[in-house]
Amino acid sequence: MDNLIDCCTDGGHCPKLGEECGVFGMYDFDGNDVASSIYYGLFALQHRGQESCGIAVSRTDGPPRNVNTCKGMGLVNEVFNAEKLEKLKGDIGVGHVRYSTAGASAVENIQPLVLNYIKGTLLLAHNGNLVNAINLRNELELNGAIFQTTIDSEVIAYLIARERLQTGTVEDAVKNAMNRIKGAYSLVVASPRKLIGARDPHGFRPLCIGKRDNAYFLSSETCALDTVGAEFVRDVEPGEIVTITAEGIRSDKSMAAEKKARCIFEYIYFARPDSYFDQISVHSSRITAGRILAQSHPVEADIVVGVPESGNVAAMGYALESGIPYGTAFVKNSYVGRTFIKPKQSARESSVMVKLNVLKEVVRDKRVVMVDDSIVRGTTSARIVKMLKDAGAKEVHVRISSPPFLYPCYFGTDVPSSDQLIAYHHSVEEISRMMNADSLGYLDLNRLSELIDGDMGYCDACFSNNYPVDAPTEDIRGEYEK
Repeated sequence: MDNLIDCCTDGGHCPKLGEECGVFGMYDFDGNDVASSIYYGLFALQHRGQESCGIAVSRTDGPPRNVNTCKGMGLVNEVFNAEKLEKLKGDIGVGHVRYSTAGASAVENIQPLVLNYIKGTLLLAHNGNLVNAINLRNELELNGAIFQTTIDSEVIAYLIARERLQTGTVEDAVKNAMNRIKGAYSLVVASPRKLIGARDPHGFRPLCIGKRDNAYFLSSETCALDTVGAEFVRDVEPGEIVTITAEGIRSDKSMAAEKKARCIFEYIYFARPDSYFDQISVHSSRITAGRILAQSHPVEADIVVGVPESGNVAAMGYALESGIPYGTAFVKNSYVGRTFIKPKQSARESSVMVKLNVLKEVVRDKRVVMVDDSIVRGTTSARIVKMLKDAGAKEVHVRISSPPFLYPCYFGTDVPSSDQLIAYHHSVEEISRMMNADSLGYLDLNRLSELIDGDMGYCDACFSNNYPVDAPTEDIRGEYEK
């Protein structure tokens, strides 16, 4: 994916591009420790956030406020080791991987959040972005709330804790909080004896349920369930609150909105290709995107290649539809994070060369179709085109498996303001010339629905300006200090 700006923050807003977060929860009714399984679940969700991570667990049969937590900056395998996991004793817990989109990149903003209050403890992990977080935070502060972080996730946690004082159950407190918050969120909440999952009324972000033996899981993606050997049970539906206890699963779907708005970019880029999001295969969606590109933007060429990783499957679709052979033109250094996760533009640009290298014998004297998932600023795409031509490619035809980014996202995908988007200021032909590509073709906006069979409601606001929730009057993502 082309770089989306400098860096960023958490929950879901900021002008320094990033992506989103991953959440994972587990409750073992047999009383076994859950930390190691949560660790492997987070490892499978690492693509959703590479900035920080954390695990918080407690024992359902232990004393009050018996929470064990381990959090840190860095990748999952950097923050945790066998000794740390061994100390995390508990049969219920939540985990989180973060790429900041609202709130600074700082230790105090690492999730899960742990709240100690009069009713006990709450452990909370959040993926998404609220559009009314600033207003809610100001209101709460005027009523005496003291915040320890700069993330909108803490606003959610505070609302749930406050509502719990007025309700009989934690799930009712979550429901009351959902009546106040607006925007995108998938939540995993652990109380002393309940694991709760909640998805916003429009269903922007994914959340699913899994089961292994006598334990239940909540996860951002199905691939994490596969990693821990859990069976996929079902997706949490948009607007649904699921409560998992030793008695089973209870469901409240009263918060569902009439209009669903699943993030289409989950299928194009964010989710791992082996995941399913609302029963739709991400891999199949990307194959379809590539086929559509071949139909809409055919070209005479000798080989089709994908920009790793998310461009690879769409490139396969292009090759299948066009009959042009598919090939591997790039060797990827797997130890380098996604290019736009670098803190400065210069660092991000130099990392492109560290991250990818071209197999010269594959592209030399060839007309190449290069498939990638998106172009934001254009810098990275131009460098990759240059790499291919420097390696001897006669022609490079760029095909993008999404429409042009024209508008910002306020729902957890860190697409910047329009003035920082290359497609907002330039035509397709101009962008092609700026990248020194021989041609450029984007996925047609009108064909996006084919990626998900056309029957599900989805959000494409970053392409269409059609926001399912009223966009804020100011850019709520703000200029955060990093």
